[in-house]
Amino acid sequence: MGNILDDQQKQEKQNTQNQQPGQQKKPFRRPYYRRNYNQNKKPSGQTLSLPHHQQQVIVQHVSFKKVSIIVPLFNEEESLRPLYQEIKKALKTVSCDYEILFIDDGSRDKSLAVIKDIARTDNKVHYYSFRTNYGKSAALQVGFKHVTGDAVITMDADLQDDPAEILNLLKKLEEGYDLVSGWKKKRFDPFIKTITSKFFNFVTRLMSGIKIHDFNCGLKAYRRAVVQSVDVYGEMHRYIPVLAGWKGFSVSEIVVKHHPRRYGKTKFGISRFFKGFIDLITVSFTVRFIKRPMHLFGFVGMLSTFAGIIISLWLTIEKLAFGIGINNRPVFFLGILLIIVGVQFFAIGLIGELMVHNTQSEKEYVIKEKK
Repeated sequence: MGNILDDQQKQEKQNTQNQQPGQQKKPFRRPYYRRNYNQNKKPSGQTLSLPHHQQQVIVQHVSFKKVSIIVPLFNEEESLRPLYQEIKKALKTVSCDYEILFIDDGSRDKSLAVIKDIARTDNKVHYYSFRTNYGKSAALQVGFKHVTGDAVITMDADLQDDPAEILNLLKKLEEGYDLVSGWKKKRFDPFIKTITSKFFNFVTRLMSGIKIHDFNCGLKAYRRAVVQSVDVYGEMHRYIPVLAGWKGFSVSEIVVKHHPRRYGKTKFGISRFFKGFIDLITVSFTVRFIKRPMHLFGFVGMLSTFAGIIISLWLTIEKLAFGIGINNRPVFFLGILLIIVGVQFFAIGLIGELMVHNTQSEKEYVIKEKK
């Protein structure tokens, strides 16, 4: 260091001696040693990104005290860990407590082992595992029975439902709705599934009167009163908005993101399409006529009996007035058949009314408020 300074001073002295008259003297400058103070500085025009754990999370306030996430699954071992991480990330933006319920519907792969490993490190994760495959409706029913949150979110485990929509669903619930269904407006499903789903939703919307576009979307939000009031079995999970709407709950929908399937294969089969319409008839009957069976069977019975009487009366008039024989005429047997069937339907309605009268319970009525 000292040698460098001496050399610099000698050079300055020599320059002074060689300086011509009238020439301005250059000031002496101490040597500058560049240090790597800014070696981590980003070039101009680039944004300095923080590590993932240091990034600021904006928490949105919601009025719910606790949110329960229900995830029914069947053979989804590859998607469970990414799904869990996405749910955790989404729930960091919500200002309330939460729980995650995995319902294993008798998976034959390592899904249960993955869930156990997740639950071992997170006490907010719970799971229930069936011994065999009972179906999505049974899985949802068990989840509905064990939730403790005042708001409930359901989603599929195949990563096609986006957990980032949880906050949007909760915000829509806060507008006063009891059930908010997701609408996969832009779908990433096979063509046949997309077409059949649109037809199914159109028919269901027409028959039920519930004006939403996607009844079978797995991403839904409920108030706890809804999940405590509906009974889901068979393949009824796709009709939860219908069941809730007919029980007096308000139903709405929002557009949600839909992603292509990353792992495994779809559980959709063409048989589910036909089963869906059979279940729609079942739902229509059980909701509208389960407490008044005479309104259905009695109406059909009276209509059939009336038609049979009209036919028989007309044949009798022809016989008496015009002498036309009725013994070998097919319409004669049709009239008798209609009368017999009508009486049977009427009798079934009466038996149904007796059964309803003896099994009626206050639990089957949904009470909104009380004092």
